[in-house]
Amino acid sequence: MLTLQCPYCGVQADETELSAGGEAHLKRFGPGSGDEAFENYLFMRENPKGVHFERWRHSYGCGKWFHAARCTMTLEVFGTYKAQTTELPQDIKDKISAKRPGWSWREFQ
Repeated sequence: MLTLQCPYCGVQADETELSAGGEAHLKRFGPGSGDEAFENYLFMRENPKGVHFERWRHSYGCGKWFHAARCTMTLEVFGTYKAQTTELPQDIKDKISAKRPGWSWREFQ
């Protein structure tokens, strides 16, 4: 079972206490953007085999949204961090790089 630590309240919660919110760090384009950009925002998602960044909500706890970095193959969790974070925390980058040399995902490397 997947267990994540909520970065807000510090609780170690299993997936039955959480709600998945899909891919993290999506960039939404504002007014004036074209139909193609909006379509990509709505429908195009990464589905990697390996390191992935996801949004989760601590539904049966504090109720706040947060991000998690994990491996989709092994369910290994590299860390969680607050949803308002725009830059991936360095300690999580270091953990991923130590276990997955040469990994890349969008702008995070």
